[in-house]
Amino acid sequence: MSTKTLPVTEARKNLTDLVGKASSQLDEYVITVKGKPKAVLISAVEFEGWKETNEILSNPKLVKAIHEGEEDIKAGRIVTLEGLKKEFHV
Repeated sequence: MSTKTLPVTEARKNLTDLVGKASSQLDEYVITVKGKPKAVLISAVEFEGWKETNEILSNPKLVKAIHEGEEDIKAGRIVTLEGLKKEFHV
């Protein structure tokens, strides 16, 4: 995966190739107009990941639960898979 910057004129000429590389190699492209970044081309998979991450981060309850889980791990408050199996008789 790499991030490349290119002008919109070059992106237009090579759009099919850029889409293929974004999709198969997870390359990212910053597209500029008059030298200024105006858009980004990424794979659909990467875009869905960004949307999901933004959705999670916009929910304070989920963010709090994630932080609490991280603190539990740091403090050693964990249950192993074997422990869960024993607890639920699986």
